[in-house]
Amino acid sequence: MLNDSPREALERAQAQVNALVLGKAREVRFAFVALLSDGHVLIEDLPGLGKTTLAHAMAATLGLGFQRVQFTSDLLPSDIVGVSVFDAQARSFQFHPGPVFAHVLLADEINRAPPRTQSALLEAMAEHQVTVDCNTHALPDPFFVIATQNPVDLAGTYPLPDSQLDRFLLRLHLGYPPEDAERALLAGSDRRDLIANSAPVLDADAVRGLRSTVSEVHASEALIGYVQNLLARSRHHPGVRVGLSPRAGLALLRAARAHALMLGRAHVLPEDVQALFTAVAAHRLVADADGGDGVALAQAILRAVPVD
Repeated sequence: MLNDSPREALERAQAQVNALVLGKAREVRFAFVALLSDGHVLIEDLPGLGKTTLAHAMAATLGLGFQRVQFTSDLLPSDIVGVSVFDAQARSFQFHPGPVFAHVLLADEINRAPPRTQSALLEAMAEHQVTVDCNTHALPDPFFVIATQNPVDLAGTYPLPDSQLDRFLLRLHLGYPPEDAERALLAGSDRRDLIANSAPVLDADAVRGLRSTVSEVHASEALIGYVQNLLARSRHHPGVRVGLSPRAGLALLRAARAHALMLGRAHVLPEDVQALFTAVAAHRLVADADGGDGVALAQAILRAVPVD
């Protein structure tokens, strides 16, 4: 399907998404980091700032099987994972897969569904499988969840529990576009038409190959020590009630390896860890009553830990 090398295809994929989502090169790069790290990404921001557009642009560019689920207050777990229906002729229950059986799943406005429905994604995101009526069904490989959510102080939202947040490798905030990007957006073609006419740049084999390459990116003992120091600091930092777990440290290392690969390096630098730390850590930190928000705490932890 693709004639260029995986590295060239990755660069073209980023360029295409950046042409569709204007002025958000950093956020686009981080979304690809989550993909290459075999992780999932949560995009949180106000309505109308391009969360769903980024998800659709990623799906169109990846060339993978795509499903979108609009999370609402009446959505049931079976609407996501599927349901077993009795077949009178076969005299047995037949499983009908839900939309989770796709390479790329857009969980749109995930925090508008109640906790019971949100939890339907827990096993899928962590294990790449779902269990229905005691039967386990494997999900496609690769499997990548892009979830969007509105700020939790908006009406009709249910905050994601810590166990659900921990399944997301990165949490991104888009914010308003820069002035020049907004002007180009207003003067240009409809984003939906541009996405619909976009040709895929990657495919499943390319994504799996890039993920294998990420695991080969070298992280030195000193770099691993730096990550461990960040974890240790998070557990004793003022204002933090629950710090980062070892799983968060593994996620940070995976993301840093992917970030280094995307910048053309075969080894991880402290700059890779620093670039990603807030996006990886902020939604996993639990603040005490006077601790403030996770973003401020993550940035304070990063400033407090020197690079040896």
